[in-house]
Amino acid sequence: MYRLIAADLDETLLDSGHHVPERVRAAISAARELGVRFVPATGRPFASVAGTLDELGLSDMPGEYVLSFNGGVITENSRPAPLTSCGLDARRAAELYAFGARRGFCMHLYTLDHVYVSNYLPEERAYIGGRMNIVETDEKDLGFLARTGERVVKLLFMSLDMDLLRSTADELADLGLTEGLEVVYSSNRYLEFNAPGINKGAGLLELARILGIPPEETMAIGDSSNDIPMIRAAGLGVAVANATDETRAAADYVCRDNNDAGGVAEAIEKFVLRA
Repeated sequence: MYRLIAADLDETLLDSGHHVPERVRAAISAARELGVRFVPATGRPFASVAGTLDELGLSDMPGEYVLSFNGGVITENSRPAPLTSCGLDARRAAELYAFGARRGFCMHLYTLDHVYVSNYLPEERAYIGGRMNIVETDEKDLGFLARTGERVVKLLFMSLDMDLLRSTADELADLGLTEGLEVVYSSNRYLEFNAPGINKGAGLLELARILGIPPEETMAIGDSSNDIPMIRAAGLGVAVANATDETRAAADYVCRDNNDAGGVAEAIEKFVLRA
């Protein structure tokens, strides 16, 4: 029996309109009636998951959790203070941010309290669509954080040109700027930089430990490379039909249905509800 299910949000749990399909809501509700915990696992901050938790009936629920910042932060839905935290080395974050500014990338700079976005492109503004509380900035370096007293949790570059992101990742590796970091892609538009050891797989296993659930009784569902660590760590790793090739290759099961058709529901129906 799978007692803990973790699912990525964008392009996995959520449809193209950024909502949870009715079929998925029904499957999650039925699984929860059996005592299964359902945990959103996202690269985004906890606050950005509020609308999804409302749709799932999990808002402010004690004993229910969110894995945010790619598993680096675990938060109980009923408590504002996170159970775990993480952060990028300040010097490394400053170097990556300066590099991105020189190259003209749209960048997201995450702290526990804010999402700062520089070079906020129209296509990115449309994609985010009010799902995060964005603070626009034209700062070319991270000196402003000394004034706010905030710590960088993670940083990402945005581009719709995945070849550019991949070549940029190679260049940064050659320069030694990403040595030891967790470097992943998500949503077919992001190159993400996370602190060493911070990934959704580690986050899932830590939450399972806290809850006393063996790893073999966990399921993880995703679509992008930042989901691969939890797909590999879980007792059952699942990729939705629209997942990238590398994510599909890492999964134990690949859904017939994509995120719009309710791929997450398919996995729950097949392996938990036995429908």
